[in-house]
Formats: sequence, structure tokens, C-alpha cells
Amino acid sequence: MCGVALTGVAGATAPDAARARLASEDAAAFEECLPGTAARVTDAEGGTRPPEGGELSPSQAADYHRQLREALVPLRGQELQPPHTIPVVVHVISSEDGSGDISDDRVREQIDVLNTAYSGGRADVSAASGTTDGTGGPGNADGTGQENGSDAGSGGPDTSQPGAALDAARAAVEAADEAVDTGFRFELTEVTRTVNDDWFANFDDNRDTIRARLRQGDAATLNIYTADLGPGLLGYSTFPQDYEQDPEQDGVVVAHDTLPGGDRERFNLGHTTTHEVGHWLGLFHTFQNGCDEPGDYVDDTPYEREAASGCPGGRDTCPDRPGEDPVTNFMNYSDDACMTHFTDGQGQRMVEHWAAFREGSAQQLARAG
Repeated sequence: MCGVALTGVAGATAPDAARARLASEDAAAFEECLPGTAARVTDAEGGTRPPEGGELSPSQAADYHRQLREALVPLRGQELQPPHTIPVVVHVISSEDGSGDISDDRVREQIDVLNTAYSGGRADVSAASGTTDGTGGPGNADGTGQENGSDAGSGGPDTSQPGAALDAARAAVEAADEAVDTGFRFELTEVTRTVNDDWFANFDDNRDTIRARLRQGDAATLNIYTADLGPGLLGYSTFPQDYEQDPEQDGVVVAHDTLPGGDRERFNLGHTTTHEVGHWLGLFHTFQNGCDEPGDYVDDTPYEREAASGCPGGRDTCPDRPGEDPVTNFMNYSDDACMTHFTDGQGQRMVEHWAAFREGSAQQLARAG
């Protein structure tokens, strides 16, 4: 992992936390990174680079955690609560030929997926039992004509195979009992549509301009941007701590074909957005810091040496730590059909980030203190 800390880089572009699904355990491919970044890709060996580098280093994660603890000091003694609902604005960016022009129905379905996931529901389990039907693919992991997303070295099965898909469904059903209601809900308030070939095909090159022009609302408004992110990248997100420094860049970016009904086999049930919104609410990956303390800064997610791929059952990459790997947690890199839940601890950490950085009165109180 890259070792650059956030200290001294206040003038840099707002760090993006992205979701990277690695096809193998070769995380070294992402060690060259800028401060405060994490990434989700479908093929670690395919040459894809996340837009702002690789994963968060331990020092970067520690700095974000320090900012959280400091921001919570003025709120001591208060009962922190999630918002009633988070307003969501989805910005659909497409090309002249219609590529990426996501329907309103698919956008609404994505919001439904978020509400189910964050309320501890189990709609994803029923989806897992039929992962490659007419709405969920089939396709391939990188949206091209070549197979991608091999699980070599990761200990996870290739869920593009029927038997493995069934195993993934069974694992998801078993793990869904761990799902908790985080208290967060989402309400679609607007869908904007922009037809621009360059923005659609080269989102990263135009990222700052796009977000500055399209973003709506304040720190409590979730802005989601959809575009073609290339053959391997699935999505990325800013952290709550970044908002005050660069509010125009705040939000979540996802590949258009990862929304429900998209063409990304294994990654088309909408949980790329579920995962990225977790970053937007302050969560790290479950494998942050590997087997070393403090892990992902959440007490009830077991330590994990590396990201999961596919849906491996019974995996334990930190045998000297309690519990098996949290393969089915939304903040891992597993297949969409494998993902089932957030934990109580993750729910609490998201509420803390909301109170510290996104809920308006709390921000004002923190500044006054």
C-alpha cells in the first residue's frame, strides 16, 4: 500500500474512496497512489488504474479517523441519530448514440436496492438465487468481449459458473441473518441527464468539471454520477471528511452498467452503489490494515488480510484473529450476489460520520466549538 499521509496535501484534489473488486490477491498493482484513495476494479491484472490511485494507506485511514474523533468532541453527550432520509440526485451521463442512457426505472430500482441494503432487508438474497437471468446479465466482468475477473489466488470461486453461483446464493442466504437496519434511508429527488461523448467516455479526465457543474445540494445531499468508467473500474467515492475542503467534488461515481439490470456479470445488482455510499458515509473496506490493528476501525467486523473475490465460504485470512473473513459484508469486494449486510458497528460509524460532517447543525456546532 502507498504510504503518503494526508498531512501537507490540503491543496490536492479531494481524495476519492473507490470500490475495487480485485480479480486476484495482487494488490501491489495499486500501490502507487495519491493521498486518501481506494479503488474498485474488476481485474487487477488488466492494466486498469483507479482515477486517483489505489487503496488507503494505514496512515491515511488513521488521519481520517483522527478527524472523525476530533469532530465528535463538541457532540459528546448527545444521542446521535441517522437522518430520516437522504435526498439523492442521480446524474446520468450518456453518449450521443444512447450508450449509458439509464432509464428512470433502473434509477429508481437502484434507490430501492440502497433502501433494502441499508435497512437490513434481504432482496439481494432472492436476486442471488438467480444471478444470470435476462435482467442481470449475462455478460462479462469488464463489459468487453473478453472474460475478466478471474479469482486465481483469491480463494474465491468464479461465480459466472452455475455451481459457483449456487454456492454464492447459499452463502448469501446464510449470511443475511447478520444484516442490521442502519437507520439510513434514501429518497430520489431528481435525475439529471447530460449527453456528452467526452464526459461519458472519459469521466476521469473531466471529473472535476463534471461534478462542479452538476452537483446539487449541501453536505447532506447524495449526488451519484453514472458514466463509462472503462473496462475494469466499477466506482469510487469521496469521504465525508473531504466535503468542507472541496464541496463541489463530493459524491459517488459508478459505472452505468453496475446499476440493477446492467451488463456487468457478477456486478449488476446495484451493490457497487451500496458499497460506494458506505464510503460516502465514512466506512473503510473490511480489509483495511489487513490483520493489523485497528483493522477497519469497526469492532464487529472480523480482521481480513485481503479483499475477497467471488464468494468464498469459510475463508479465514487472519487465523490468529477471531472470526472468519467478512466475505458477505457490503464493504468487501465480493460479487454482488454474495453481499448481504452491514453490521451494528458499521451502522454506528456511519451515524457518527453523518453527525460530524454531513448533518448541518452538527457541523456548525463543531466549528463553534
